[in-house]
Amino acid sequence: DGLKLCLSEFRQQLPWVERLDVTLGQVIDPVSPSASNKDAVDPENDFQREMSFYRQAQAAVLDALPRLRKLQVPTRRPDDYFAEMAKSDQQMQKIRQKLKSKQEAMERSEKAKQLRAMRKYGKKVQTEILQRRQKEKKNMLNAVKKYQKGLSDKLDFLDEEQTSSQGNKKGSASQRMKKGPNAKRRYKNQKFGFGGKKKGSKWNTKESFNDVSSFRPKVAHNKGPGKAGKGGKKALNKRPGKRARQKMKSRAR
Repeated sequence: DGLKLCLSEFRQQLPWVERLDVTLGQVIDPVSPSASNKDAVDPENDFQREMSFYRQAQAAVLDALPRLRKLQVPTRRPDDYFAEMAKSDQQMQKIRQKLKSKQEAMERSEKAKQLRAMRKYGKKVQTEILQRRQKEKKNMLNAVKKYQKGLSDKLDFLDEEQTSSQGNKKGSASQRMKKGPNAKRRYKNQKFGFGGKKKGSKWNTKESFNDVSSFRPKVAHNKGPGKAGKGGKKALNKRPGKRARQKMKSRAR
């Protein structure tokens, strides 16, 4: 009773345009009416609860706008409407400075990132150039070793070095392309043959054992011309033995 008495004392009987209060119940969802009844809204589900509030507020606005138009109350802001800012000019200047400093920091960070990317790319290109030069040097040294050992009689690596120094990589590549096997392959073919059975290939047979046509006794015993044993030319100037020297002396007397 006391609360009702207090309510009757401060209640004012004012027209609706002075109060602008709109009271509505739960609004049914137009998309799915069956799922929008009172029991369907779960208070623990944030999305359903907020959507229910949103639909109720939207329905209240749609109910209040026709009543305001009927009372000739404008509901749109005029084009020349001027409202004082909630924040002072000093506060807005601080905000502008802060935004400007933040933008400058982002630009500096972006420039630094681009510089790092450019340095990384330059380092990668330099590494590739060094690796290519080392590979070309290694190939040239291998070609020189093959030429010194007699495995190859070509001096194309000198031409390749000149063309690579001039930057004509495609021309040198076309010069390196040759028909047929290279010198290394020819040497191996000459030394090891072309495949097939290797084990037992040097064994004697009955025919090869009986064939003595190619036997040369002087050559076999190092008695032929130009054959002086293992010593070669030194064997021709070998000093005679003691008994031979005595016979030579007795003949001379």
